[in-house]
Amino acid sequence: MKIDRQLGILSILLQKESVTAPYLSEMFEVSRRTINRDIEDLCRAGIPIATRQGINGGISIMAGYKIDRTMLTRAEMQDILAGLRSLDSVNGTNKYGQLMEKLSVGSSDFLMGDQSILIDLSSWYKDSLAEKIELIRGAIEQNRELQFFYYAPSGESDRAIEPYYLIFRWSSWYVWGWCKSREDFRLFKLNRMDKVQMSENVFSGREAVLPDLRDERVFPGGIKVKALFEADCKWRLVEEFGANCFEEQKDGTLLFQADYTSKENLLTWLLTFRDKAELLEPKELRAELLQSILRMEKKYGSGKYRIRSKQRQMTEEERSVWNQDVVFCVGNVSGRRTANARAV
Repeated sequence: MKIDRQLGILSILLQKESVTAPYLSEMFEVSRRTINRDIEDLCRAGIPIATRQGINGGISIMAGYKIDRTMLTRAEMQDILAGLRSLDSVNGTNKYGQLMEKLSVGSSDFLMGDQSILIDLSSWYKDSLAEKIELIRGAIEQNRELQFFYYAPSGESDRAIEPYYLIFRWSSWYVWGWCKSREDFRLFKLNRMDKVQMSENVFSGREAVLPDLRDERVFPGGIKVKALFEADCKWRLVEEFGANCFEEQKDGTLLFQADYTSKENLLTWLLTFRDKAELLEPKELRAELLQSILRMEKKYGSGKYRIRSKQRQMTEEERSVWNQDVVFCVGNVSGRRTANARAV
């Protein structure tokens, strides 16, 4: 990509006294004309690059600027390398690793050394994400509209957007763009985008405001949650909300308190703990949670009789294990609802 190449050219110019256009052209496998355009772009960005004609000519950064080569420390450069290498985890390629090899030419140990930071930005959807990310990056660079089918909590719809930024946040990838149907900037999650296509429509570009991705802005806390968890849920609470989200009680249970944005997400999250969580507040949501459990009981209750017929063919030991699983999965159909669901 263009920005990768220009970053590479800048790094080489910071490390070498002078280089030639043919040298850069061969290194980055592009034409000399492309290299010249890249140099012009860097100059417009405020980098003081000088070019000299003749036998001893070449391309270099002006001497007064080049003295400050310590503007990036070794540790800072290693952080940059770690970030660039992490992009390979998304693309499923070694493209950025190869770029780093090119940048390390003639740089002594500035770019070398042990890599103590390894970042993997991929996900379970790595194969489909890599294709989407490359397509979206291309659309952003070419000012081309994107068209796709989107799955949202509010419903499904066809969308057309002007893409401006690819964003990795909250362990997921998003694209920030101007939605033509909503006539406003929107954040779209890549995993919910299907049938993504780059349109032939070219947009002129508008002043793209940077998205405000502060947690309190995107997920404003409106529901004050208080819940009691069993002790073996501690690792998960720490992982998802931090070590200060609960107070350990004398009996070993964990009193959890936090702000939640979505009622539906809260109820779904609590159900993932099965019988190990009890919602204390808000009290009105306790009733909704109970109704969900009762509907689940009704849905799975019909299967109880089929299970009983199968039990008759089991040994006593097998029946004991099976009974434990039935009570655990179904909740309770015979009066032990409080013990198994707890959210009453």
